Amino acid sequence: MLTGLNHTQNGKTCRVYALDLLGSGWSDKPNRNDPTAQSVDGENVRSPYNFYTWAEQITDFVHDVIHAECPPPSFPSSPPPVTLVANSIGTMSALQSVLDEPNLFNGVFIINPNFRELHMAEVPLSALTMPLVRQIQSVLRNNGHGLFKTLATPETVTQILKEPYAVIDAIDEELVSVLLDPLLTPGADEVVFDTLSYSAGPLPEQQLSSSQFPNLPVWVIYGKDDPWTPALRVEKLRQVGRPGEDVSTVERVVGLDGVGHCPHDERPDVVNGLVWEFLERLAS
Repeated sequence: MLTGLNHTQNGKTCRVYALDLLGSGWSDKPNRNDPTAQSVDGENVRSPYNFYTWAEQITDFVHDVIHAECPPPSFPSSPPPVTLVANSIGTMSALQSVLDEPNLFNGVFIINPNFRELHMAEVPLSALTMPLVRQIQSVLRNNGHGLFKTLATPETVTQILKEPYAVIDAIDEELVSVLLDPLLTPGADEVVFDTLSYSAGPLPEQQLSSSQFPNLPVWVIYGKDDPWTPALRVEKLRQVGRPGEDVSTVERVVGLDGVGHCPHDERPDVVNGLVWEFLERLAS
């Protein structure tokens, strides 16, 4: 978990927290049957590695860390609201945390949302195909550890990244190390297979169209050259809204030319500018 970074632009400063949620990065990776893991299972399903668990961790972090660092008299009326920035599968965790405790947040900035191709609602002819998908997932969970260790090398990770990254120059030794080193820690392979086997839980459109979703700004940016995030589906988020309302929940969608799945790595200058524009929008 990396916390407490100050980010400054044009004389303005904001405090940034980057979280390694359970099973991700350098966080703990307990076996899904471990009592500790089960005690934090937000969805109360077979595995704690789900969006409800991660959403609870985000809201707990706001209460226990961010608000603790912003006590009165610095903020005499109430702690400052928190702005969420999420990429890929982090989208669902961020949106769920807003649904769980909307009073904590003032906006969500989404970078290349993931639409979860292995979700039971996404798989074609799911009644016929999901049993086969689940069988493959089970085989990987039980027998895929040797394959995982064979593939967890700098060379393989570099090759894999060349698919979603449109800006190949962004794939350097530091990026590969940041992604690979945590995957070599104990339990990481089990978390990866558990996550790949997670076919339930929410989809972004379901969360954004929920009657419980609060009236706060949501911006979505995406790389137009991302093979993992269909551009047409991202653009259709402009049409997603709460039941009975004509206004979209998503205030703005921005497509970036020549960029893939991780615009914050590939064009950080552009993404940082848009994040600051979003923060200024929230302050207006």
